[in-house]
Amino acid sequence: MKIYTRKGDTGKTGVFGGKREYKNSARIECIGTLDEVNSTIGLLRAKLGPDHEWQTNLHRIQKDMMDMMSHLARPSDSKKTNPNPKPIDGASFCEEWLDELEASISSPSDYFILPGGNEISALCHVCRTQIRRGERSLVTLMLEDPESVEEYVMAYINRLSDLFFTMSRAEMDKEGVAEEKWQLFLYKRKKKKTE
Repeated sequence: MKIYTRKGDTGKTGVFGGKREYKNSARIECIGTLDEVNSTIGLLRAKLGPDHEWQTNLHRIQKDMMDMMSHLARPSDSKKTNPNPKPIDGASFCEEWLDELEASISSPSDYFILPGGNEISALCHVCRTQIRRGERSLVTLMLEDPESVEEYVMAYINRLSDLFFTMSRAEMDKEGVAEEKWQLFLYKRKKKKTE
């Protein structure tokens, strides 16, 4: 079977249930952005090496992303049911891992920091910013077709950006790389003024 079908040559692509949408539609834009995230996570995993302690959790996230993209590809008026699993516990999974990572970091997160540090930390920030873009695309799709964006997807994606920020900090802390601080979080600045 050939990889090319020529069906997309007119600027449309198939969505779940058989309909075709323009490739710049809110749905396709959203799925495409999350696909970018998944590819960058794949690059991060390749850079980490096969025995790194993050591999199992990152593999799970990649599979969950594929499942979520498949559900986002289903317009709410589709008669077909999507058989793929729904990672409804994704946000709580992220929270558990976040708590573990934060407990391992030697200093609290009080500052906005400049993305970078080392290659792994910088890649975590790339994932974080792509996830934020994906979240904005999700909101656009949600406003257009509310029933096709379930709450668990929004919560999972929102928590993932926090997770990758914390992963970047954990990597720098583990490697002894100093964070380049920009400024205190706003609530910390306000608190400092009142002391």
